[in-house]
Amino acid sequence: MLRICSFLLFVSSLFAEQADWIWSARYVITEDAAQRVIEQGAVAVRGGAILAVGPKAEIDARFQARQRLDRPDAILAPGLIDTHTHAAMSLFRGIADDRKLEDWLEKYIFPAEAKNVSADFVRWGTRLGCLEMLLSGTTTFTDMYYFEDVVAEASKEAGMRGVLGETIIGFPVADAKTPADALAFTEKYLTRFAGDPLVVSAVAPHALYTNSDETLKAARALANRHHAPLLIHVAETRKENDDALAARHMTAIETLESLGVFNGRTVAAHCVWANETDLAILKAHSVGVAHCPSSNMKLASGVAPVVRMLQLGIDVGLGPDGPAGSNNDFNMFEEMDLAAKLQKVTALDPQVLPAGQALEMATIGGARVLGMEKEIGSLEPGKRADMITVRLDRPNAVPLYDPISQMVYALKGDDVRDVMVNGRAVVRDARILTLNQAQILQKAGEYKEKISRSLR
Repeated sequence: MLRICSFLLFVSSLFAEQADWIWSARYVITEDAAQRVIEQGAVAVRGGAILAVGPKAEIDARFQARQRLDRPDAILAPGLIDTHTHAAMSLFRGIADDRKLEDWLEKYIFPAEAKNVSADFVRWGTRLGCLEMLLSGTTTFTDMYYFEDVVAEASKEAGMRGVLGETIIGFPVADAKTPADALAFTEKYLTRFAGDPLVVSAVAPHALYTNSDETLKAARALANRHHAPLLIHVAETRKENDDALAARHMTAIETLESLGVFNGRTVAAHCVWANETDLAILKAHSVGVAHCPSSNMKLASGVAPVVRMLQLGIDVGLGPDGPAGSNNDFNMFEEMDLAAKLQKVTALDPQVLPAGQALEMATIGGARVLGMEKEIGSLEPGKRADMITVRLDRPNAVPLYDPISQMVYALKGDDVRDVMVNGRAVVRDARILTLNQAQILQKAGEYKEKISRSLR
């Protein structure tokens, strides 16, 4: 009898489809159109793509895998998508807390950047940021900073996916003395990474208040010539909006529309101070919004009208923003939790922005913001194999009644156990496989001493 069973298994393996990986878990949260949660589910992967998603028994019967990862005490979910951050600023973490945005930028961050930012600074800061993001389940990040070509190199080294925008700003910075220099640098960067499997290169004018009208128009034209997204801070503070109204008799969003900035794929970070007219503009131009709850709370910028945005059909994702004072980490689990709770306490309604909507914002919703929903954001056949396992064998994970609520309100970034990006395992058993963690932490300590000396 044993020989017959072995023979049947051998014969069935001859007819099985070949896969590089099968990952299985107690629950698979797909974030597909049907919002399926598959108990005792599995995902088959070949190359960088998902082959199939379904019950573990069906996947095992259909596919023969070269490698397996079975996590019976875990959730398997799409990798989290960060729609706004500044990875290299990890080296400024905690440099100036508990201050207004304008003071934080003008008195601390801009001076510290002028004295310290270099290509080497950006490389090590990005490595540190990618290390933290991957270990906490973020597989795609959206970045705005200087030397973005170096950010791209470091993120590829980490095996991470990125929508990476070269910052254009109206004063001399480390990689460009003038906005014209920044635009020229950005064009070379866009050309270099065109068609890259992990990097979507982008144009990132910092904000309305840090660029001239001519520079903003030129940035939009550059992005459109290269079919690249444009990333920009928008209506983050009351002061930004009040200044626009005083100078132009238009809100910040109305001003950007009048300049044509939204005429193409745009990711607008924050959008805290947005009225109904502003929201109609965002909707009409299909602008994706990167909501940053931790940052908006920490800087007391206000509460973005996220519930209204979602009601209007505006695509909204989540981002931790920078780790240097507006937020001191890259924890997307924290952003999901706070996004839901901040809207509830503002509306005085516990039913607004439920857990499922918060998780959607961190996955397929974030993909829509980036215009990448056909590639990432859910576990579906044909999409890129970006996925994570989150352990369920810790005290904060039990008991479990609803896997989605557990993901948003109970589980934490350090519960992430395994991470795959583009079909490549980059974290295994909570250990990074692509970066030298000890070396990165040592370099971060060296930079801390250098930065401290520069500010004395």
